[in-house]
Amino acid sequence: MSRKTEISPVRQGYSHPAKVRGLVTEDGIEDREEAGIAGRQSQISNQQSAIRIALLTGGGDKPYALGIAAALTCRGIHLDFIGSDDLISPELLANPRVDFLNLRGDQRPEASPVAKALRVLHYYVRLVRYAATARPKVFHILWNNKFQLVDRILLMFYYKALGKRVVFTAHNVNAGERDSNDSWLNRCALKIQYTLSDHIFVHTDGMKGELGTEFSIPKRKISVIPFGINNTVPNTSLSSAEAKCGLGIDSSDKAVLFFGNIAPYKGLEYLVAAFSDLVREDRSYRLIIVGKPKGSEDYWKQIQETIARSCIRDRVIEKIEYVPDETTELYFKAADVLVLPYAQVFQSQSGVLFLGYSFGLPAIAADVGSLREEIIEGKTGFVFRPQDSFDLARTIERYFASDLFLNLEGRRTEIKEYANERYSWDKVAKITTAVYSDLLTKCRPLTSDL
Repeated sequence: MSRKTEISPVRQGYSHPAKVRGLVTEDGIEDREEAGIAGRQSQISNQQSAIRIALLTGGGDKPYALGIAAALTCRGIHLDFIGSDDLISPELLANPRVDFLNLRGDQRPEASPVAKALRVLHYYVRLVRYAATARPKVFHILWNNKFQLVDRILLMFYYKALGKRVVFTAHNVNAGERDSNDSWLNRCALKIQYTLSDHIFVHTDGMKGELGTEFSIPKRKISVIPFGINNTVPNTSLSSAEAKCGLGIDSSDKAVLFFGNIAPYKGLEYLVAAFSDLVREDRSYRLIIVGKPKGSEDYWKQIQETIARSCIRDRVIEKIEYVPDETTELYFKAADVLVLPYAQVFQSQSGVLFLGYSFGLPAIAADVGSLREEIIEGKTGFVFRPQDSFDLARTIERYFASDLFLNLEGRRTEIKEYANERYSWDKVAKITTAVYSDLLTKCRPLTSDL
């Protein structure tokens, strides 16, 4: 598809074309050895041609999609950014190294079932048509789309048939297992996608090990990258005192935040039980629950019944809906600590934790999976025994008695600096760019391991 062809506006058609300038050559990518791609001694072409990548976002997860796009283009990568109305931003549209292709369009949840089905169908038609004529030789999938089996099997075989190299970011190795709805078909589809992928990015060493043990994926095909700090959610001059006032929280209250999807694996019931114990002894505690139920509504109804029976309703603030980026900072600045009471062991990282860190908010996390690795005890937060409401209550008390809380305003800056360094997008882009270069310069013909 020529970029000189007349196209529809961004919200209705394919792209927002941008003039390409200042592109880096393949031999301009530096420090490949530091990127950790062991055992690969690829030869970089001396031709003055730019690396162009198709970035398939799935139409959501704005912080991650915009974060990685900005980091990659800063290293000279040119992107065909496959997005949606939700991902339209001035930063992307003004970036000369981004062609924004709005294949997904409108994703409003209030649309009728028929409208939802039609728009998903239209999206797949546009995606198939784009792939057939796409200039990029590497397709980087950040998220699959609505119909997982279509993406994992049909689209993967289609991309490979077109001769594309496929890179996949596995934010969760097997979300079905985490959500207690795993099946043979789910694992089979995952196996196909992971096997057909030329390279896979994960966020922890545990996830890398899980790909090897559960899906027999060789280590040479896997790279561990940081999750990437959330730097797209607005962070204004709103102070903590102003945020608390906005939610009706007294300045002397101890505000505890739960944020994100409300689902059984999140362990919210353990936080509610711990909070009930705390309030019986100290009425200055406040619990802020912000998020949208995921899956069955029964889980959230049970939580509500527990809150009612425990007589803590007046100490709980509920915002049970999706919260847009524009209002997210209100809750993170009103809170004194973020609690991640995960009930199940999982190897992936928590995006909510890094969102909290971006506001300098300490976290109390269940000791599951890799979460302990992301918490510096007494510096960025504390950990507690999973599925143990008593230990959680004692840990919350310990936090509010610690220097971390007593000097919170000063520590917020330290936490933000720590997070920006540890979860730098520049680190993500460095490793990712090296993988792109390696795939593009391989001499052997395209094959899969399937």
